[in-house]
Amino acid sequence: MPQAVIDDAQLVEKLRAGHQEVLKQIRKVIIAQNEVVDQVMISLMVGAHAMITGVPGLAKTLLIKTLAQILDLSFKRIQFTPDLMPADITGTDIIQEDISTGKREMVFVKGPIFANILLADEINRTPPKTQAALLESMEELQVTVQGVTYPMDRPFFVLATQNPIELEGTYPLPEAQLDRFMFNIIIDYLNADDEHEVIAATTAPQDIQLERAITGADIVEFQKLVRRVPIPESVSRYAVALVRASRPGQDGNMDFIKEYVNWGASPRAAQYLVLAGKARALLHGRFNVAIEDVQALAYPVMRHRILTNFHAESQRVTTEEIIRRLLEIVPTPKSGLNK
Repeated sequence: MPQAVIDDAQLVEKLRAGHQEVLKQIRKVIIAQNEVVDQVMISLMVGAHAMITGVPGLAKTLLIKTLAQILDLSFKRIQFTPDLMPADITGTDIIQEDISTGKREMVFVKGPIFANILLADEINRTPPKTQAALLESMEELQVTVQGVTYPMDRPFFVLATQNPIELEGTYPLPEAQLDRFMFNIIIDYLNADDEHEVIAATTAPQDIQLERAITGADIVEFQKLVRRVPIPESVSRYAVALVRASRPGQDGNMDFIKEYVNWGASPRAAQYLVLAGKARALLHGRFNVAIEDVQALAYPVMRHRILTNFHAESQRVTTEEIIRRLLEIVPTPKSGLNK
């Protein structure tokens, strides 16, 4: 057996062991929300950014802070507010005097964006100019201030939260920035038993000790491993077909897409469906991607990339409903997509 195959097999086992240890540590703080935790882990394995959307009190911020403590990575948090300025995120040049020589010079003071994990808390509460300060770092892993470019450490993740119900005084993220997030993860209410467990745990004395589970170097290796996972052509074509079917005006487009959708998902959606599918396969102990991996991740990948029209809003047709219908209608390889 080639050494490269042996090395990859060992790395897969290391990833699975690390994943189980992360889950074990997270369970000390977070009750249930298994799907949410898995999707956040997948975004880390891919090296992409994630948005977590949910009403207040569902532990969005706590989940990200806990994950940052478990991973051996630097962590910064920014509470986004209407008066936040771009320089408050990226950093700025200041005049500093050298005590020994008396000379003054411009020195760049790094902002909180220079971290491995950045928690952008309530990102939709700051104006677009400040939101845009994240774009370069999210896409190119660098920050440019006063014409000077500063590289960022790897890995780098933006894990953003937003509240979907308090819309007064908020600034919805533009489509260009939403497209930078691989996932829009919806966190919902717990069932009665899990909620009772949360209340019991959080109202009793707590002495929680979290242990480090994965290092930054491990994550970089896992990200390389994800890209080496093979995917059948039929599965990748299915991912492309699913994304293309969401766009009005495409050949063979469904009537309900023409009726309810202004803009469909971009090619980046298909890229993320494939990459996320590879990461999910690894977390489930497989070194190949199945149709089920793509289908399981269609909602978090596509829900923020489909722009519905007024007719959909008036008929209360959501992006969730549109994705559900696409998954039902778009043929899988078994029904002839790969012929």
